[in-house]
Amino acid sequence: MTGNRIIVIGSPGAGKSTFARKLREKTGLPLFYLDMLFHNPDRTTVSREVFDARLHEIIKQDKWIVDGNYQRTLPARFEACTDVFLFDLPLEQCLEGAAARVGQVREDLPWVETEFDADFRQYIMDFPKDQLPVIYRLIDRYRGSRTITIFHSREEADAWIAQE
Repeated sequence: MTGNRIIVIGSPGAGKSTFARKLREKTGLPLFYLDMLFHNPDRTTVSREVFDARLHEIIKQDKWIVDGNYQRTLPARFEACTDVFLFDLPLEQCLEGAAARVGQVREDLPWVETEFDADFRQYIMDFPKDQLPVIYRLIDRYRGSRTITIFHSREEADAWIAQE
């Protein structure tokens, strides 16, 4: 099974939040979404200091699932976690996943997206070259001391949940 301090990371649209909810149902661990820590319902954001303080309060607890990237905070979350789940899916699937959730009420975001914003689309398109190399360096660094699971499809994630 898993430990008690889990991070779920990967490109937007890959299926992280869906997996994190399934993992919460299976384990009973509390789930925290980084987007909910950073964004206000009026689409403004909190300061870096407020975000960091909120995240620190979570990761010092004994049990949690934290869903989201926020690359600047990855080292602290890797240091605190027992398990890492990385969604490394093909770019097209991530773009389709992000586009498909427009207009949907979601527990991981404090508003309903009304469009697939061009800047957000570009962030997803740049994720493989800008974010994944940093994530894989952290994975290499912590490979011996953390349980690391990498999914290359949503089906792999579903199969993992079903067999645990």
